[in-house]
Amino acid sequence: MQKQVLESSEERTFQYQDFLPSLPVPPLDESLSKYLDSVKPFLNQEEYQRTEAIVKKFKNGIGKELHEKLLERAKTRRNWLEDWWLNVAYLDLRISTQIHCNMGGPCPYIEHCWPPKEGTQIERACIYTWHILKFWDLLRTEKVPVERSLDEVLDMSQFRMLFCTCKIPGVTRDSISHYFKTETEGECPSHLIVLCRGRVFAFDAIHEGSMLTPPEIFRQLTHIQKTCHSEPDGPGLAALTSCERTKWAEVTRMGLTGDPTVRWGDKSYSSIFFSNGTCSAFCDHSPFDAMALISMSHYTEKNILENGGKWKGSGTVRDIPWPEELVFTVDQKIVNEIGYAKESYYKKVSDVQLVSYAFTSFGKTLLRKQKLHPDTFVQLAIQLAYYKCHGRPGCCYETAMTRRFYHGRTETVRSCTMEAVEWCKSMLDPSESTYQRLQLMHKAFVKHNVMRRDCESGKGFDRHLLGLLLIAQEQGLPVPELYRDNAFTASGGGGNFVLSTSLTGYTRFSGCALPMVDHGYGFFYSIRDDRILTNCSSWKSCPETDAEVLCRTVYQCFQDMIQLTIAAQL
Repeated sequence: MQKQVLESSEERTFQYQDFLPSLPVPPLDESLSKYLDSVKPFLNQEEYQRTEAIVKKFKNGIGKELHEKLLERAKTRRNWLEDWWLNVAYLDLRISTQIHCNMGGPCPYIEHCWPPKEGTQIERACIYTWHILKFWDLLRTEKVPVERSLDEVLDMSQFRMLFCTCKIPGVTRDSISHYFKTETEGECPSHLIVLCRGRVFAFDAIHEGSMLTPPEIFRQLTHIQKTCHSEPDGPGLAALTSCERTKWAEVTRMGLTGDPTVRWGDKSYSSIFFSNGTCSAFCDHSPFDAMALISMSHYTEKNILENGGKWKGSGTVRDIPWPEELVFTVDQKIVNEIGYAKESYYKKVSDVQLVSYAFTSFGKTLLRKQKLHPDTFVQLAIQLAYYKCHGRPGCCYETAMTRRFYHGRTETVRSCTMEAVEWCKSMLDPSESTYQRLQLMHKAFVKHNVMRRDCESGKGFDRHLLGLLLIAQEQGLPVPELYRDNAFTASGGGGNFVLSTSLTGYTRFSGCALPMVDHGYGFFYSIRDDRILTNCSSWKSCPETDAEVLCRTVYQCFQDMIQLTIAAQL
């Protein structure tokens, strides 16, 4: 059946969704064996033996019971994890998700057609917006190409969440409102929301059945800008989306419904244009992962580049309705809350250290030539750099994609392996030979590559362990000892990874998110043919972390690693 569908003449974006395999539940033995392997770098022999005994007891007792219940759940769902992951990873969080979870990144037009230039803000915004609308239209008509890994079809459902989607604050759990539909499914919202100087405006992107052109969008944005610059600023309600979640929900209950100022933190996708014509994407992470955003951004960039950043079509502007301002009535209590939200937000973000650098000595081309997987190369460099900076192994989360399964999102690759640690030690031991270092590095590469493949094919263990814990919670059972064991937290379990890392692809797009823990780093990178771009974050208030030092050390490790492979060939 699947083969017939795959041979249809014209692919539609979502046509394979019903044929994607269900997310598997890995065998319990395999998951627990991999878990034990992952905790070794962080335990001495006595601690490891204790953890081994806890895992054995779990496997033969409560764990076995919970696993059976998880298998039962999986029989009735094509993705047993989907609802749980959305709630636990995003909607149940009570911290400020705008600060701690949202993802953002600069658009790379600065490198080619749009260098910073005052006075270009609206001109560029209208062209960029038009290309984004064209992508929305391609999704509506299901003409966005189906993505594949090798020749396996990938789940495309996250693309539905890029538009017409917003998170709604709740007192104990947030929810997602989603209104996107394809043309065959029916009508869906087609308006644009513009936030400027604490005010909010809306206008429809479709007029009499056809999309607004860049000159028409230019007319609308110019009207908004003139209005905002000639009148007092608005109340800036969007600041409330940066609040702790329950607080934001309570403020909503006092009659707040809307979104004016510069960034509405709960909106699935926003683009921000600055006065010098540079721009950035800003997204709520809950409904989708970065790869959906990067695919859309790659499409937009390709089209902007083809036209040299200019609009080459008709300059005709139809008589379209002017933008409508959405005016909100706010009392003193709301005004005070906005003030508190801004104060808290600026205090938190002023503690962020964020460094963005480009390593330009080499990139993917040389790494492939040396038969080194580019992503694994960066991951091992991060491990070595952390070891050099801190004198110990760093538990590390790397994102792996599980989109070959129905509604698949991510799994955790735990990059800090015993193989990586043994290699790091050899690199810091002056008595080790080049040959021995290279042998250990190849072992670490092989281990990482196997882990990544396992995770992408539904054989990872972090989500499995989470599922077992959530089954226990749903049954009202006490938290099993495995999750209370020091080894679980020390190795990164429960969101305690010291290094939070992700490859943002082999494109010009890069992004960043903040560390998972106070004493950690966020490390995000994109790999091009001739360079590696990195964004590293840490908290200034933590005396033991320094994003700049880690970043520079990673770059030194890139050089050390490539020299090692070249020296071995001489």
